[in-house]
Amino acid sequence: MSPRLAGLLGFFSAIAVAALVVVTLPSAFKDKPFRFDPDSYYAVLLNNGQAYFGKVERNWDGFLTLSDVFYIQSKVNRETKETTSNLIKRGKELHGPSHMILNVTAVQYIEPVGKDSQIAKLIAEANNKP
Repeated sequence: MSPRLAGLLGFFSAIAVAALVVVTLPSAFKDKPFRFDPDSYYAVLLNNGQAYFGKVERNWDGFLTLSDVFYIQSKVNRETKETTSNLIKRGKELHGPSHMILNVTAVQYIEPVGKDSQIAKLIAEANNKP
């Protein structure tokens, strides 16, 4: 066999193996969804720019359940133009639900809230208030 033919066979073999991996890899993870730590808080940024902080309880059929939910509310003082931001616990509004069910197609990204971050400290303070 000529070196050129051997090289072509090796190239096409590599392509075939790569195609097999691309086809079978997604199905290997299909029934094994990512497991979120139930004791950790996560930052969830939605496609519309809204950000929430909470515990991701489940993911099934393309949905996430976010519980113990917080969000940041900013207010601008009209006189001083100073902006203040407050962490608000969801569920204290008039409509009252403390959890959210999100379609994963609406989620831009999810990342863990650092245990020593300012958000984690504010969540701990809010949870310790009576």
